[in-house]
Amino acid sequence: MRKIVQRLFKLHLAKDRSAFLWGPRKVGKSYWIAKELKGATVVDLLKTDLYAEYASRPALLRERYADHRGLIVIDEVQKVPALLDEVHWLIENRGSRFLMTGSSARKLRRGHANLLGGRAWRKTMTPLSYLEVEGFDLEKVMVSGLLPPHFLSEEPLEDLRAYVSDYLKEEVAQEARIENIPAFSEFLRLAAIHSSELIQYTNIARETGISQKAVRTYFDILNDTYLGIRVPSWKKAKTRRMILTEKFYLFDVGVANYLARRAPRIGSSEFGKSFENYILMELRAYQAYRNPDLPIYFWRTSSGQEVDFILGEMDLALAVKASSRTHENDLHALQLLKQESRVKKRLLISLDSHPKNMNGIEVLPWKLFIQNLWNGDYI
Repeated sequence: MRKIVQRLFKLHLAKDRSAFLWGPRKVGKSYWIAKELKGATVVDLLKTDLYAEYASRPALLRERYADHRGLIVIDEVQKVPALLDEVHWLIENRGSRFLMTGSSARKLRRGHANLLGGRAWRKTMTPLSYLEVEGFDLEKVMVSGLLPPHFLSEEPLEDLRAYVSDYLKEEVAQEARIENIPAFSEFLRLAAIHSSELIQYTNIARETGISQKAVRTYFDILNDTYLGIRVPSWKKAKTRRMILTEKFYLFDVGVANYLARRAPRIGSSEFGKSFENYILMELRAYQAYRNPDLPIYFWRTSSGQEVDFILGEMDLALAVKASSRTHENDLHALQLLKQESRVKKRLLISLDSHPKNMNGIEVLPWKLFIQNLWNGDYI
């Protein structure tokens, strides 16, 4: 039986502080607020009547809450960017406290909205982690993904279809002012197919029939709406020529596989890509909740040798293999990396049932790695 047993996200908001809470739609922000902030006043801009009121008269926020002393939550604040001027005034002149949630920072930045100049903390909520749930089946997660309603659903494909159609292909496109919806839909499919790979703007532009500039804009849109993850390359090599292109991942493995029209099974090459995508999801959750300043890179030589993830300044190097029988040749890239940089810890994450040591490199089952990561054993 699948169920959510906890959320690792915590918000210890000081009495004189406000915060933004960002994250993709359906990641669980509103549910967490309803459960954890029961006494808060909530302004839900997804309600059409409230949206219409505040869109036409942002000053209503000041008029209604100038004397309010509790926490005020503004849900989906990017829908009415002008509210942030009122929030600023209330913080400065009334000592008000706000939690402002959003699924896109693009509209705020494009409209030069008031982002409060350091008066509000920045927090992010991610899809579910292995540690937050019971009934975690890795192969099933490749289909459902880890957005809470999809993970818990008995019909995840139907929910994914609705999510992709109603949100990704329509609402995101509308907010980003995309006029060529069919081209954007095809871009989403190709972005999913190439998730976990180097970004090839030229190839995707050719396949979609749009310009490279438009493709770059579409990738920026996915980044701004928390639907995509760019991972930069580690560039500080001593001798080898390195690949400098970024890698791209969709934010949720279930959404990626639905868009790519695949249901990967253990042992397939598609499963290997999805498994790598999933491990990044765990790393991003750890980064968001425990170590927001932790950089995540990858390392790849021009000859194709690759270490999937590097955390910190060579604090931890990870190779990810979707195999239950790792071999010495799986360690080659990690061994080359040691020749180039003083990496503190090297791990190979796999589907092996038991940990082992091979030529000085730890090979860990993925579940054990995740538990150790969240226990603070590496960073």
